Amino acid sequence: MEFRAGAARRTLTFLAVRVGPRETTSPAYARAADWVAARFNGLGYSVRRQRLRVPSGVSWGIPVPAGRTWNVVARPADLAPGQPYLLVGAHLDTVPQAPGAEDDGSGIGVVLELARMAAAAPTRLPVVFVAFAGEEPRGDGDALHHFGSTALVNRLSPAQRREVAGMVALDRVGVGSTVPVCTGGLGPTRVRRALLRLAKAAGIPAFGCTNTLADHWSFEKVGVPAARVGGTPYPEYHSAQDLPRVVRTAQLRRVGQLIWAWLSR
Repeated sequence: MEFRAGAARRTLTFLAVRVGPRETTSPAYARAADWVAARFNGLGYSVRRQRLRVPSGVSWGIPVPAGRTWNVVARPADLAPGQPYLLVGAHLDTVPQAPGAEDDGSGIGVVLELARMAAAAPTRLPVVFVAFAGEEPRGDGDALHHFGSTALVNRLSPAQRREVAGMVALDRVGVGSTVPVCTGGLGPTRVRRALLRLAKAAGIPAFGCTNTLADHWSFEKVGVPAARVGGTPYPEYHSAQDLPRVVRTAQLRRVGQLIWAWLSR
C-alpha cells in the first residue's frame, strides 16, 4: 500500500488556503471540521463529533472567546466494544493569525491519507483516527492547552483507556528532513521505541526527543502508550506565513511511510 504524499499536501493546501486560520471556536474551524468529517464518512468510517467547551483566553498574543468546539472521531464501522485499537490523531485548529499549513494542516493531511490506506488494507489492529479540537493554547500552562485530547481521554473509563494499545499525535510533520519522535518523559515509551526501530529498518532518518506540547501528552499523562511525531522548528511558526510553501512533500512521505509501517506490521 503506497502512501500518497501528494494527497496529504492537497489536504493541507485546502485547509490553509481555502479555509485559512481555524481558531477552534470560529466558523472557519466548523467548516474545516465538516470537511474532515465528510472525508472520513466517504472512507466508510463511523464518524462522531465529540463536543466540548473551551475557555476564553489569549492565544499566541490574540484574545480568543470561550465557546463550543468538537473533536472529529472516525472509528472503523466493525470495531467492537472492548477490542484493542490504535489511535492516530492531529489537531485541526490553529492560532488565530495562522493559516496553519504546517501547524497542523500537515498532520491532518497525513491522518486522512492513512485513514484511506487503513480502510483499504489490513492493519495489525483496528485504527481510530481523530481530528482534535482546541490543541492550541489559550494561556500559559498545561491546563490551558490540549483541550480536545484532554476531553477525549477524560471521557474514557479506565477499561476504555486500556483498549488504546498505542497513540500517535502527528503535529507539524512537513518541515525538515529528519523525523522527531517524542514522548513527554512520563508514561510508557514503547510507541516511541517501536517507531524508531521501524524508522531505522526503513532507512528513514529519525531521532528521539522529549516534548509535552502536543496531544500525545493528554494520553501519556494517564498511562496510555503515546508519542508525538513531528515538531521541527521553522521561521513561519504561528504566523500568517505558515503557508503550503513551507511544507516539504518528501517529509510528508517519510512520516506517512513510518506511521503506516507502525499500523500495518
